[in-house]
Amino acid sequence: MTASELTPSVGRSPVRVDGPDKVTGRARYAVEHPVDAPLHGWLVQATVAVGTVVGVDRDAALAVPGVVAVLDSTDAPRLGETEDPELLVLQSPQVSYRGQVVALVLADSLEAAREGARQVRVAYDERPHDVVLTPHHAHLYAPEEVNGGKQTDEAEGDLAAALAGSAHVVDVEYATPALFNNPMEPHATTARWEGGRLLVHDSTQGTTGVKKDLASLFGVPESDVRVLAPHVGGGFGSKGSARPNVVLAVMAARVTGRPVKLALTRAQQFALVGYRTPTLQRLRLGADDDGRLTAIGHGAVEQTSTVFEFAEQTSEATRHVYPSDARLTTHRLAALDVPTPRWMRAPGEAPGMFGLECAMDELAVATGIDPVELRLRNDTQTDPSTGRPFSSRHLAECLRRGAEVFGWAGRDPRPAVRREGRWLVGTGVATATYPVYLSVSSARARRCPDGTFEVGVNATDIGTGARTVLRQLAADALGVDPSRVRLDMADSDLPDAPVAGGSWGTSSWGSAVHKACCALVSGRADEVVVDTQDEADAQADLSRHAFGAHFAEARVDLDSGEVRVPRMLGVFAVGRVVNPRTTRSQLLGGTVMGLGMALHESGALDVRYGDYANSSLAEYHVPTSADVGDLQVEWVEEDDRQLNPIGTKGVGEIGIVG
Repeated sequence: MTASELTPSVGRSPVRVDGPDKVTGRARYAVEHPVDAPLHGWLVQATVAVGTVVGVDRDAALAVPGVVAVLDSTDAPRLGETEDPELLVLQSPQVSYRGQVVALVLADSLEAAREGARQVRVAYDERPHDVVLTPHHAHLYAPEEVNGGKQTDEAEGDLAAALAGSAHVVDVEYATPALFNNPMEPHATTARWEGGRLLVHDSTQGTTGVKKDLASLFGVPESDVRVLAPHVGGGFGSKGSARPNVVLAVMAARVTGRPVKLALTRAQQFALVGYRTPTLQRLRLGADDDGRLTAIGHGAVEQTSTVFEFAEQTSEATRHVYPSDARLTTHRLAALDVPTPRWMRAPGEAPGMFGLECAMDELAVATGIDPVELRLRNDTQTDPSTGRPFSSRHLAECLRRGAEVFGWAGRDPRPAVRREGRWLVGTGVATATYPVYLSVSSARARRCPDGTFEVGVNATDIGTGARTVLRQLAADALGVDPSRVRLDMADSDLPDAPVAGGSWGTSSWGSAVHKACCALVSGRADEVVVDTQDEADAQADLSRHAFGAHFAEARVDLDSGEVRVPRMLGVFAVGRVVNPRTTRSQLLGGTVMGLGMALHESGALDVRYGDYANSSLAEYHVPTSADVGDLQVEWVEEDDRQLNPIGTKGVGEIGIVG
């Protein structure tokens, strides 16, 4: 019998390992770790969008009782090299966007630091700014590649000719606004130098990357930097790389010789931690009388900053969903005087599939074919972009199962005809897809004298249940009960592991844990350290994607225009499900975030000041319990061992797509 047959932990739903600590308050977050005599930091942000700082008057701030120091670009320590220029804080008087950090106040108390920051006076030489994204911006350009190393443009066949010869054509334009990550725990850091060694507690999705950045920026060996993130209160992508808060905290600790705690406010996060770029999308679809696609065109226009280029892969998903002999997908950027957009849950796929699936609904009306049937007629087992077979693709099963559970057959397909009192009632469906990755990871397994096992993997649990799932995988590979497995995580002193993002966490960390534990059981050593480089290199030449289908009932108030969604259903094909409890939680969370994207969330740009005016949860609305109706998620059976040894695909991001 195999270890899994002896102790079938995988597939069960044990309670979360970290649950008791979080509920009782024992779990410590980034600025909650105790240190002796810490200083507290508070940022001073630029009040102009473009210009030069010509003077910083700090006298009033230094007069505030408890204020110890004020740093600006004239006296901040010089930083080393980095691939991310936004980490070069206080290195130049130049201002490239409103909200950029121009000074840092340090004080014995948080209250004194905040008051000191209020007293700092900054003078600027202000210049005109350009912050408005338009489809024909004068300086649009094609980046060399888009996020994830994907091609900027991809073309096959003659799109114009195919559209001209199509029986049915849809040509539509859509826009999505700027959307902002708002994890429960803000970006925060506690930093201290002990001798020549740097110890940091950071709210991050990956301690390895933060360690490397800090070592380079502060000119110290990586071996002298330790970054820990034992508990992280969400991230959604915004904590996928080092942000200015950790650099400023480390800088201040070096200057003052004291530990420093720095947490961003909710409003500060809107400028400093990235956001989802607004998009302007044009979709052109052609189909024959049977509804089969003859032409697909998807062009996306997005914004980046003048500081650092980030190109969202908005039309990338369109390349892999539906086949057509003529296809054209493009991306264009405008570099504006704004903060840099960055990762936000399912970057590219979330706004891109919104555009594609809305266009597919328009095509369903044009052809007179049911929207579910239209998608089924355009299903394929071969990736339209690469020509490779999918390792597994159960989209059709998701659509059929969803239609059955949702009661799709009983709907009235005509728009704006079903009325209940003041409400117009309608139903909709959308396809979801997200790529599957195996990122190289390391892991360590150790046999202890008391009969327990220690497993070390530099994974970060940002609230997804990684601790619980990885312990299940380790227990099955070791052939023991999960209670005999202890996990060391989120510590950059552990062997390198990838960031918690891209829906690759369980697959990447889990494959390394599985390999390490199997090697420990099969060998004679009491400790083994492995990586999955060979497994990553040996991946078969297949297309790797998870799929799903969303069904929704929407109601619109005829008088106010208010939109309500009383029920939603999602059915997904996401590979082997290690823990049904945490899987369901992730899929529900993604669906709620998609609901917020569709109905509530939107950055309101004030063109006069070059900034988003609604930078608080009082005005930037995210879904609350009252906004969420009857949400159901389920999944079809799928165990894809062609992807990785544990057969998983990832569930963190596909819930928001579609």
